[in-house]
Amino acid sequence: MPLIAIAANNLWNIVNYRAGLLRALAVEGHELVVIAPKGPEVAAVEQLGAAFQSLPMEPRGTSPLADLRLLMRYRRLLKRLRPDVFLGFTAKPNIWGAAAARSLGIPVIANVSGLGAVFVRGGPLRLLVERLYRYALRRPAIVFFQNKDDRDLFVSRRIVGPDQAQLLPGSGVDLDHFELTPTPRDGARPFTFLFAGRLLWAKGIAEFVAAGEALRAKGLNVNPQILGLPEPASPTAVPMSTLESWQAKGAADYLGSTGDVRPAIAAADCVVLPSYYREGVPHILLEAAAMGRPAITTDTPGCRDAVDDGRTGLLCEPRSADSLASSMERMAALPPAKRSAMGKQARSKMEREFDQRIVHRRYIDALDQSFIGKT
Repeated sequence: MPLIAIAANNLWNIVNYRAGLLRALAVEGHELVVIAPKGPEVAAVEQLGAAFQSLPMEPRGTSPLADLRLLMRYRRLLKRLRPDVFLGFTAKPNIWGAAAARSLGIPVIANVSGLGAVFVRGGPLRLLVERLYRYALRRPAIVFFQNKDDRDLFVSRRIVGPDQAQLLPGSGVDLDHFELTPTPRDGARPFTFLFAGRLLWAKGIAEFVAAGEALRAKGLNVNPQILGLPEPASPTAVPMSTLESWQAKGAADYLGSTGDVRPAIAAADCVVLPSYYREGVPHILLEAAAMGRPAITTDTPGCRDAVDDGRTGLLCEPRSADSLASSMERMAALPPAKRSAMGKQARSKMEREFDQRIVHRRYIDALDQSFIGKT
């Protein structure tokens, strides 16, 4: 039975975004081992039919010495496990895990699910990260990208070859889990805009709050909501004190965090993600669309892939509270029947383009045709 090593920088990523893929690979007869720092999701990973191997790391650390130790940890573990294929998610596994796998002759499939803040800021750190990717993902690795912009950037910078780079429709969405759900019908309730995701400034949270305040100043009955877990370890995270301040002055309703985003989406009229983070394809936009909610997001790589402007939602300018406020006002002013039609078109787009089974098939084909089928 072929052994697939699946690596990420945390188990939450595996359980929330890759559970369907693990099930699909298990059905195909693959033995699975998940490699990540230990977390509360170990039992959930094992319930998916995968073994778990703990590998400590600092997901956003920049210490060269710590990264060298991480490379050695990956190499020792992979040398012991001897998987048939190394399947990487998130930056550190895609760089250091893939480099360790290559050194042992283990085939690599990497998923570049967005480029993050490093590629937005640019500078020497971006050049260093590009060189690391270029080293780790040399042929014969297959590299999946979630949007065309990221793929074209890696190819144009000669980080990967055009024969290596393949497109996926994001992480896909489970259309059975995220069902089409009617929007609440109550004309007296405020129009609810929901932001759900990582609480980072680059996700556009400040612009979201400012846009909501601008609409309220114009007398519109809107309710901006924020759902997500603060990340105190991240220097780019929104502090809890700021969330509490927004809550206290009525600028936004902070809902805390949850293991199930569906009730919050179901209670919302529109989902908003004004990100300039350099996303892959944001999962929250796929989940909202699958449930029949129109979305507002930025005209940036990854975000614009999930929304057809004017049909399934609206696009706005990144880093612009004014542009976002204009789009939010336009959305709130639409007749309910028009918004409902947008939501149904969003669901249809998910069924055509983003069904997670499309993603699973691509991985299975890559494994069978490129690697395991040749052993």
